[in-house]
Amino acid sequence: MASTLLLALVFVIDLIAFALAVAAEQRRSTATVGNNGKESYCVYDEDIATGLGVGSFLFLLLSQILIMVTSRCLCCGKAMRPSGSRAWAVVLFITCWLFFFIAEVCLLAGSVRNAYHTKYKNLLNDPPSCATLRKGVFGAGAAFAFLTAVASELYYVSYSKANDATVNYGKDTGVRMGN
Repeated sequence: MASTLLLALVFVIDLIAFALAVAAEQRRSTATVGNNGKESYCVYDEDIATGLGVGSFLFLLLSQILIMVTSRCLCCGKAMRPSGSRAWAVVLFITCWLFFFIAEVCLLAGSVRNAYHTKYKNLLNDPPSCATLRKGVFGAGAAFAFLTAVASELYYVSYSKANDATVNYGKDTGVRMGN
């Protein structure tokens, strides 16, 4: 059966990753246009969202590594018993990796884009274009981190259920050929 200690640990790590992504969404960098008389320039506030996004990225990566190492990434180790649990394990394995990839891309791209601050100064009267991260990038990362957490825990439970029972080929091994 599935290890409840591992499930609890992965749940806590995924919860931290989700909370960091939500906090990063709330603390995105904002910019205002400053003016010193001759030229206009961009003034950015604190850049804490980048660190929160990278932290969420790393916690989600740690969670995925724990699940995949424990389950031997589905492809290594002994063969699983043919059943519905094996089919669900395969489907949830693919789903888990898809959600994980999307979450990591959102978190990494959001962190990189949030850290980018323009140094552009404008000598004319037009205000400069201050680059900031669009609203919702870290939110999408948080949503997919949550979906990754659900899919990975369900994957591990299905994998454990399919892996627990031994395959018994002692009775009828197939179709017999007659004379």
